[in-house]
Amino acid sequence: MLTVLSVLVLSACSALGGSSSGGQGGTEGGPERPTLRVGMLNIVDTASFYLAQERGFFRDEGLTVEPVVAQGGAASIPAVVGGSLDVTFGNYVSFFLAQNQGVGRFRLISDGYQAGPNTFVLVVRPDGTVRAPRDLAGRRVAVNTFRNIVELNARSALQTNGVDPNTVQFVEVPFPDMAAALAAGRVDAAAMVEPFITAAGRSSGAIPVLDTASGPTADIPLGGYGTTEAFATENPRTVAAFQRAMLRGQQAAADRANVEQVLPTYIRIDRATATLINLGTYPQSLDGTRLQRVADLMQQFALVPGRFDVQPLLAPP
Repeated sequence: MLTVLSVLVLSACSALGGSSSGGQGGTEGGPERPTLRVGMLNIVDTASFYLAQERGFFRDEGLTVEPVVAQGGAASIPAVVGGSLDVTFGNYVSFFLAQNQGVGRFRLISDGYQAGPNTFVLVVRPDGTVRAPRDLAGRRVAVNTFRNIVELNARSALQTNGVDPNTVQFVEVPFPDMAAALAAGRVDAAAMVEPFITAAGRSSGAIPVLDTASGPTADIPLGGYGTTEAFATENPRTVAAFQRAMLRGQQAAADRANVEQVLPTYIRIDRATATLINLGTYPQSLDGTRLQRVADLMQQFALVPGRFDVQPLLAPP
């Protein structure tokens, strides 16, 4: 009897020791992939991610996240398919195009950002000849990547203001380089997002001529976080942990003071600029009806050949 009891006690101690040494990621209920490489854009849209990282929300879920900065979703989404990234932030146009074109099969796992007034703006030089939307016909306009939400919003706003968007020459320029390209005359206007809109206004006097997130694109969903269908299926606990951490980040970003505090930690702006920027919203759930607006706008401007249904991309709650 004593021998049996000793064996049982030793077995229990061994089991307890093995469980505690593995951490949350090593337990049955922890994430299958405790370390994630996440494609990021260093823009206002991703403030909730950096808040979640700074405040330990990912760590609380047993995750270590490594942000990998990209120029746009058009660049980072193929990296998710190739496996060099596990998750990426991307604009919804790029996700929908990639799915529609067969680049991969995707699952959206967290909303990221939704436009507000003056958060997507065409800006021009103060000493240039462009003074109104009508002056943009035949001009060069900078976008961060082609065929994304920035270009789609610009096309919609130009058409709404009587300018044929097909007469505009879109030029690919990374967000951080747009102000310099504008000042040097390499482009006539730049489709900027915050904080670059406010920073360009303060540094070079750049002036807005058109809010591209207005009219048909007012309050339009801009971007969120996605992965491949295969990754989501194979790593459900990892995805759920990421979603919980991001929800806390989105909730924290609802307080403007938190966004102002975190922006200078990952974007080259000062606190003064952070207090002046225009902010959109950080939705706390993925909503197929809202996201369908983006897909329908893509159909209107012939980015997809017919109606694209976003519902298959929404990860289960």
